[in-house]
Amino acid sequence: MVLRQRLGRRRAGRGFKPQEITVKISIPFVAELSGVWAPAEAEREAAWELYVELATRVSVVELREDEGLLREALSSLYTVFGTTREILRRYGPAVAPRTAPGNVTFGVLAVNILNLSIRPLLSRWHPMLAAHEATRSTDVDPVTHERQWTHASELRAEIDSVRKVLLALAQTLNQVAGVGDLITTQIPRQQATERP
Repeated sequence: MVLRQRLGRRRAGRGFKPQEITVKISIPFVAELSGVWAPAEAEREAAWELYVELATRVSVVELREDEGLLREALSSLYTVFGTTREILRRYGPAVAPRTAPGNVTFGVLAVNILNLSIRPLLSRWHPMLAAHEATRSTDVDPVTHERQWTHASELRAEIDSVRKVLLALAQTLNQVAGVGDLITTQIPRQQATERP
């Protein structure tokens, strides 16, 4: 992902917000979403809402081999659809104005990420995982059964590929919203103090 800010920055409310950015989000084996985005205020607000949604889901956090369930990851990605649709409806045409060639909008980025990245993953893997889940015997727990699936590592790799696309989108939304990083910034843990 490449993100470049142009034409200066203006101070507003929550922080510095770029007046214009250059966006480049690669969707492996499919497309590259790129262009200049000069966000209107409605797009900044929508960007904040979708950024919060992405920052608080499994969708942008690496799912390691021994962590979590594939079913939970797919379900989390599925809910991004509903949330994104709701944001698009709430803000209406203001987040998807007509633009000149080479320009992008919140609407263009959101809908293309859904249709080109998340939808293909869910369309392929949801029914395959459901079929595998249906073969689980009652004496095997869901975690063990899922991890024994022959396609588990392949699905994890595809989830990771989509995660990287969503992380690039989240970073773009973060810049447009003009807020602090909620995904990679971590507060250092305090060391426990010994009591006498």
